[in-house]
Amino acid sequence: MTIQVGDHLPQATFRVNGPDGPMAKTTDDVFKGRRVVLVGVPGAFTPSCHRNHLPGFVQHLAEIKARGVDAVAVTCVNDVFVLDAWSKASGAEGIEFLADGNADFAKAAGLEMDGTGFGLGIRSKRYAALIDDGVVRVLNIEENPSKAEASGAEALLKVI
Repeated sequence: MTIQVGDHLPQATFRVNGPDGPMAKTTDDVFKGRRVVLVGVPGAFTPSCHRNHLPGFVQHLAEIKARGVDAVAVTCVNDVFVLDAWSKASGAEGIEFLADGNADFAKAAGLEMDGTGFGLGIRSKRYAALIDDGVVRVLNIEENPSKAEASGAEALLKVI
């Protein structure tokens, strides 16, 4: 079942690139006591994610943070090394990248997408959410995973 506005995020562990290599970060590590915009994408470097979705959050990062948001984080079902490369290639300095390599978070939140018909396996749905101290306050899920409209930075800025 998909999480809803008002729900607490499920417990899960992400992988992030730390100073000494990959390290684990739990849901609490990322969201507890913080106001975070969480962006879910089907995959790093995929056309819609790389050209249409992430760039809006890179472009509007300062404006988003000026609205009382502590961090913007991106998650997808890729490994930490791919996300690190994507972060660098996208010029996404200041955005946190949370690898959900086994789709543990996506599945626990009910935000997984079956991309096997396209050779992608299980992936994350495309969405943008405002999470306040681990509680979902806004959740914009795309109906069409190749679009980045309802989940884009501009749409989210209208409601935060």
